[in-house]
Amino acid sequence: MVASDTIDPVNYEISVSAMQRICVFCGSSSGSRPTYLAEARRLGVVLAERGIGLVYGGGRVGLMGTVADSVLAAGGEVIGVIPAALATKELAHRDLTDLRVVGSMHERKALMAELADAFIALPGGYGTLEEFFEVLTWSQLGLHAKPCGLLNVDNYYGPLLELIHHAIGEGFVPPEHRALVQVADEPEHLLKLLQAFQPIPVKKWLDRSET
Repeated sequence: MVASDTIDPVNYEISVSAMQRICVFCGSSSGSRPTYLAEARRLGVVLAERGIGLVYGGGRVGLMGTVADSVLAAGGEVIGVIPAALATKELAHRDLTDLRVVGSMHERKALMAELADAFIALPGGYGTLEEFFEVLTWSQLGLHAKPCGLLNVDNYYGPLLELIHHAIGEGFVPPEHRALVQVADEPEHLLKLLQAFQPIPVKKWLDRSET
């Protein structure tokens, strides 16, 4: 990932061919609704059918394992990235196209971001939210120009989107930065939004109260 003070949307376009891999953040549990598992499977099939590889956290349990198994079953590529401490607890998925074991959570997130051309968050807990908001913040700061999307299964992310709107209304998030979060309730629609995404020009960070 290359840091930059500004992003010029005219010179950066996402296309189907350019989007070779998507990083998916999601829960290590399956959640309480069958639809969470169903949409994880569906996302995996859609990615594989479109020739888009999966980058994810390398686990074999929960939604993580489900989306990985779905991509593999449909003949797609899956790269897992997992810290050694988790891999030794037998949480690592051993049947992936490529399993990379790293030293820390920080290394895991950095490598996942480097390997991916876009990011999707399925339903998940603290870890999923933290991972998604980190790459979203990098986008806001102009550290990358990769699209970020929420797969809003059964309106799981509805309360989060309300919080984002609240943060905009309270002056903590610039209104134009709402477009950095693409949202859809179906994988096919979300992929279309990610492929059509145009980065927002980002100037050096400053305190707006001083302008």
